[in-house]
Amino acid sequence: MPVTAQQVELIPLAIYTAIAVGLIGALLLAARYLGSGKDAADKKIPFESGMIPTGSARHASQVPFYLIAIFFIVFDVEGAFILTWATSWDLLGIPGLVHITVFITVLLLGLVWLWMKGGLDWGPSAMRVRGKEQP
Repeated sequence: MPVTAQQVELIPLAIYTAIAVGLIGALLLAARYLGSGKDAADKKIPFESGMIPTGSARHASQVPFYLIAIFFIVFDVEGAFILTWATSWDLLGIPGLVHITVFITVLLLGLVWLWMKGGLDWGPSAMRVRGKEQP
C-alpha cells in the first residue's frame, strides 16, 4: 500500500502523540511506584491553611453562583474570539468584520433575551422587588 503525501504529513503528529502518551504513562507509573505509599490519618482530612477543619465541607451552593460562572465562561470565550479576530483583522477584511459583527449581535441579543426573561434578577434587590424580603 503506497504512502500518500497526506499520510507523510501526519507522521510528526503521530510521533508527538506517542511521545506525549508515553511520557504521561511513565510519569503516572513513576508516581505510583516511587511514591511513599504511607497511609496516615492526616492525609484523609482536608487542608485548611493549617487549621483543623470544622463542620462539613458539603454545602449547597446557591443557583446564582452557577449563573455567574456560566456568564463568565460565555463572555470569557467571547473575549477570546474577539481578541483573535482583533489580532488578524487586517487579513480578514470586510468578511471578517461582518462575521464578528454578527457574532457580537447574536451574543447581545441573547443577553437582552436573558435580561427580559429575568435571568439576571437575583440577590437581595430582586427579592425586595418580588416581595420576598428576608429579615
